[in-house]
Amino acid sequence: MTIKTFLAIGTAIASMLLAGCADNPRRASLQPAATQVAAYAGPDGLMSGGSVAAVGELGYGEMTDDGFNLPAIPTKKIDPQFLRQEVSFPEGLQYEPGTVVVDTPSRFLYVVEGNGMAMRYGIGVGRSGFSWAGDAEIRDKQHWPKWFPPQEMIDRKPELEPYREGMQPGLTNPLGARALYLYQNGKDTLFRLHGTPEWWTIGTAASSGCIRLMNQDIVDLYNRVPMGAKVVVKQGNERLAQR
Repeated sequence: MTIKTFLAIGTAIASMLLAGCADNPRRASLQPAATQVAAYAGPDGLMSGGSVAAVGELGYGEMTDDGFNLPAIPTKKIDPQFLRQEVSFPEGLQYEPGTVVVDTPSRFLYVVEGNGMAMRYGIGVGRSGFSWAGDAEIRDKQHWPKWFPPQEMIDRKPELEPYREGMQPGLTNPLGARALYLYQNGKDTLFRLHGTPEWWTIGTAASSGCIRLMNQDIVDLYNRVPMGAKVVVKQGNERLAQR
């Protein structure tokens, strides 16, 4: 491989980090579905039996997860409202514990705990994140998912050809450490909740992708909600502006 080609691929990978929602149905057949979680984990955080070791305030320290070393997140550089925290959420009284509510205008994702409380995460919203609203359920959960660039993206950027059969999991994979896939009436909505190493995009509208959480947060969310959990996605006027 020439230096020019290597640099081109490196640039493409950097741009892919902004396209984490782009995916391909081949994902389901090439990587086994995640093990089903039996029930909502509750407000105490990660369930036992996982492979995650974390240190640092709120679990944002350096993490070793399935052999990957996630760097610590500089929480002092992030607006505190977008850090994971338990909050009052009276709206959640209408939902079962474990329901996920995605509030795209406010850049928050809530996991309903009951008693008017919820665990809240900051999110980044990409263009695809404004494309769908409604009720769905989590029908697939992937641990360090493989990522498939869409055919049209490969056509635009030939340097992505090496990833036609998928990009292996890793620290530069656009889907991050975890991905949760939303289905409605048994059909894939193409709407994803996924991780990102780009912590500075949380609380913003990124150029592309769906709903992104910091990698440490998507790990927490993955362990907190069960397979089959209800997900309510709410949009605002911003959604119309993205069309």
